Amino acid sequence: VQLQASGGGLVQPGGSLRLSCAASGSGFTIFVMGWYRQAPGKQRELVADITSAGKTNYVDSVKGRFTISNDNSKDTVDLQMNNLEPEDTAVYYCHAVDPTNHYWGQGTQVTVSS
Repeated sequence: VQLQASGGGLVQPGGSLRLSCAASGSGFTIFVMGWYRQAPGKQRELVADITSAGKTNYVDSVKGRFTISNDNSKDTVDLQMNNLEPEDTAVYYCHAVDPTNHYWGQGTQVTVSS
């Protein structure tokens, strides 16, 4: 399975960005897709994920600011990030799970700075 992520970049505090990820090559139903992030010197953490049934999960620090959505027919997941803060600066990784394994995208940099 390959995960192709897009989006990311440099934005000022309070700004918005949208991350997108598309999965391809799985012969099975992907039942969870989401985004993790890793800031310099910190462990990778879950930002948000969504099941194929539409159940969402967010880390407390992004609740009310980030929204995750998916399209099961296309195996895609988007992360709309609003009111970004400098603490959101990190490399963001797309993640997907099917019945056989879990998979990671290549990572995309999000930098929030004035």
